Amino acid sequence: MSQNDESNAYWSANVRLILISLVIWALVSFGFGIILRPALAGISVGGTDLGFWFAQQGSILVFLALIFFYAWRMNRLDQEHGVDEE
Repeated sequence: MSQNDESNAYWSANVRLILISLVIWALVSFGFGIILRPALAGISVGGTDLGFWFAQQGSILVFLALIFFYAWRMNRLDQEHGVDEE
């Protein structure tokens, strides 16, 4: 495999990982907003609507989890493709 093919494979995997992460985050956030928020609507704890709180916090937690997954997977891709840290 030539250096150019190796570079293209690396960046293709990188872009694919970003797109998959964004799709997962969008679907889960949408699910929290569509399913969980109405299910918990009207329940108020300390003046905060529980449905809105769970939808908001769930979306943030999924986003953070995907950032950590992305960092872990990029580290693996770097190791597989021999990319050195600068």
